[in-house]
Amino acid sequence: MTSTATPATESPVTADTSGAVTARYAGTRMPRVEDNRLLTGEGTFVDDVQRPGMLHACFVRSPFAHATIKGIDASAALALPGVRAVFTAADLNGDVVEAWHAVAGKDVADTPRPPLAEGVVKFVGDPVALVVAENRYLAEDAVDLVDVDYEPHPALADFRRSADSGVVVHDEYPDNVAGGLGGMPPDEEVFASAATVVSENVYQQMYVPVPIETRGMVVEWSAASAELTVWASTQTPHELRAFCARLLGLPAQRVRVIMRDTGGGFGQKVVPMREDMCIMLAARKVPAALKWIEDRRENLMSAGQSRHVDGTVRMAFDADGRILAVDIDFLQDVGAYPTPYPVLTTAAIGMFFPGPYRVPKASFNYKTIFSNTAGLHAYRGPWQYETLAREMLLDIGARKMGMDPAELRRINVLRGDEMPYFNPNGMPYDHVAPADTFEQAVKILDHEGFRKSQAEALEQGRYLGLGYSAYIEPTAAAQGYLGHEGCTIRIEPSGTVNVYVNGGSTGNSLETTVVQLTADVLGANVDDVHTIQGDTAVTPYGAGTQGSRSGPMTAGAVNEAGTTLRGQIIALAAHALGVEGSDLELSNSTITSRTDPDKSMTFGDLAFRTHYEPTQFPPGLASQLEATARFVSTAPIHWANATHACTCEVDVDTGHVTLTRYIVSEDVGPMINPNVVEGQIAGGTVQGIGGALLEQLSYDTDGNPLSSTFVDYLLPTATEVPTIEYGHVEIPGPGVGGYKGCGEGGAIGSTPAVINAINDALAPLGVTVTQLPATPAHIVDLIERGSGGQERSDRGIKPRMERTTDSGTQE
Repeated sequence: MTSTATPATESPVTADTSGAVTARYAGTRMPRVEDNRLLTGEGTFVDDVQRPGMLHACFVRSPFAHATIKGIDASAALALPGVRAVFTAADLNGDVVEAWHAVAGKDVADTPRPPLAEGVVKFVGDPVALVVAENRYLAEDAVDLVDVDYEPHPALADFRRSADSGVVVHDEYPDNVAGGLGGMPPDEEVFASAATVVSENVYQQMYVPVPIETRGMVVEWSAASAELTVWASTQTPHELRAFCARLLGLPAQRVRVIMRDTGGGFGQKVVPMREDMCIMLAARKVPAALKWIEDRRENLMSAGQSRHVDGTVRMAFDADGRILAVDIDFLQDVGAYPTPYPVLTTAAIGMFFPGPYRVPKASFNYKTIFSNTAGLHAYRGPWQYETLAREMLLDIGARKMGMDPAELRRINVLRGDEMPYFNPNGMPYDHVAPADTFEQAVKILDHEGFRKSQAEALEQGRYLGLGYSAYIEPTAAAQGYLGHEGCTIRIEPSGTVNVYVNGGSTGNSLETTVVQLTADVLGANVDDVHTIQGDTAVTPYGAGTQGSRSGPMTAGAVNEAGTTLRGQIIALAAHALGVEGSDLELSNSTITSRTDPDKSMTFGDLAFRTHYEPTQFPPGLASQLEATARFVSTAPIHWANATHACTCEVDVDTGHVTLTRYIVSEDVGPMINPNVVEGQIAGGTVQGIGGALLEQLSYDTDGNPLSSTFVDYLLPTATEVPTIEYGHVEIPGPGVGGYKGCGEGGAIGSTPAVINAINDALAPLGVTVTQLPATPAHIVDLIERGSGGQERSDRGIKPRMERTTDSGTQE
């Protein structure tokens, strides 16, 4: 592992009136506090929740991609002993009061999203009815007994064929266009006069997050108290609570959401989906708690889709390789019932397309298209296509100009001394130096050494490749309800410190980082600090885990509450010890006089007096060791950036790709915990590798899913992923501690790095992959087309001067 991170100081935390803190734990590789629980199987996930008399739900799902529901006969299912109810749209949909999501707001027009299919099913897996039974086995059996009479219709399975399909997915959108946007029109004079213009069609397949824990919830309605309790696998417990209250028309204080452990989210669990709505609605109609746990087939078939984009991208360069203009024109598949989050972020593909480069002119245009497939949902960097298309085009352009792709990037990448920098679409970059992460990745790799080895391998008939990918991403964007975060810190009578934050931790180690931050701001021993998250009854409101916001926002909230609490500690301890507050130092959960070290007391001593002997303190000095604060971000965006470098070997006979090295140099500001940062990078990188090589959610021409199990939907494993090497550049961001988000970058940068490495390996054969994924069969097909049908020898194929792309064109 390579790292340039500077270890944090071990100095004690000093209390003073300025609020400055010398970190002791932040910046260290402290073990995760949640690991003992999780690694010993003691975690509590939704399926572990048991309630008295609990009932189980299972959905009747459409086997057709597009059909009219002519009738539903549930009599046979209801006759099965143990079946308690079968709900259809007529039973549930009319109970919806409001169904808007905070990410879009109540006044933003939204696409249709009924809980159960109303009259027409619009994709295979569309929920048609909900069966409730005494156990899951009975519910599964009863689903097969519900007789639904369908009248099938032609389906639109390929969003690229929307215009000539003759199929309308939603009557409200007769052209199947959910929305779109255009930026500045392209400057065609620049493209016409440029020394080099590169244009390519780049298609990214549909693939999905597949969290290890599928979706699920338990909902319990108490009629006596008119209260609803929800145990959920979610990234946003407080927003789930608010959504549930709106959906059912309940006062928010009557809804409690409890989120314990969640086995991954990656964006899929940010907003409540249609099945969640059904369980909430049905829970008030049954006599006991209602549990629904999604199985893997349902998750792959119905939890949504992502990444499915087709576009044409162009770049114009001058004679020295400097970028003159970029243009992107694309379509994004939003399926039948998209959630609002990724539809809103589609514009970011165009806005961010200039990337971390010096680009004078940029233009974009896009449309989002309905299809008879699962609805679009968020997935780790929903705008990732902009990085994929741009970075692939840079490599193609470099080869066309006879340059090394690294040199082309070096000419154009932005430096730190150019900040602040506004990209041509108005995005305000600051507190970043993309050139630094790029140069660090090049150095770790030993670029020139690899090129020498690559040339030697080619002489032996082996095809090695190197791919770079650089990006800049917005983290902790302070927009609307995402721009603030709450925190409560309380010192209990024992001296234990409890910190309450909204939660949403889905493997991103908020439990650990919040403990580190709290220990530092108070001068507490980290073993004395514990965190309570994910219970809306006791934690302050927050927007949860999304948009790489958790690090910067929780750091701000902890600092706000901790600063207030530290002031309380100093005031009370100064009176108890008979010294001035400015003379006190806080370290290791102990308050000590700097001038007289014999005057000292522990947090436990102070807490005991505060809770059990409050009359020792004078009137006007509150006997309180608790603070609640709300942090409101004044920085609109915390920009993070990274460069990924990947090397590979391609077997030109089988098309098999072996990744040989993988390097990530990133800047997420100072790291609260390098282990956590690198874990986030590794997880996202592996997901991007899967998207480049393996993963594909496929449909046939009738809209039938072809990859609804892990037999057909291939995931990367340890055998496909090399050891990931890390480099760290730490440029502080504009917020508290200088922290930036790191949740999405790995998944953004990895796919283009892998594809560029493959294309670099295949460049001597005149072959370029522009349609994903780069499966062995796809690579072999391109090679055979590029070879003009020549016979392959034991040492590969003779190179050609022309370059064959997926579209069949030659240059």
